[in-house]
Amino acid sequence: MFGKNDEVTVLNTLTTTLIDSVNGYRDSAANLEGGERFQQMFREMADERSRIAEDLRAEVRRLGGDPPDEGSLMGKTHQRFLDLKAAITGRDDKAIIDEVERGEDYLKEKFETALASDSLSAETRGAIDRAAQSVRKGHDKVSQMKHAMEA
Repeated sequence: MFGKNDEVTVLNTLTTTLIDSVNGYRDSAANLEGGERFQQMFREMADERSRIAEDLRAEVRRLGGDPPDEGSLMGKTHQRFLDLKAAITGRDDKAIIDEVERGEDYLKEKFETALASDSLSAETRGAIDRAAQSVRKGHDKVSQMKHAMEA
């Protein structure tokens, strides 16, 4: 079994990735031009990700750790890439949604990897699993959106 410090590290990594997701959804909503429906959906998804990030932060605090308040450097770099891509492609909604789906794939994989560990305590596994359920729903929603645009 992991020690508390190992669990805090896993939780903090997932939290940081969720914060990146929140920032990505907000940035994507600001760059989409295809209509209020997608923008509103992305704002709602950002709010949902904020809630689940806070749940993981609470678990980190329960374990005596210090949870992150900011996203990762990689996430910030990806955001700048999205800004550049939006400027170059003229804020092409399909290109933005493709990037959002790529981010969703990455996030889902992070949670699946964490849940595959047999070294988490029941409490930590429960917190991660609750967050992962939301991540899976968000992933599936974006995937459906992408495939609908391709049809």
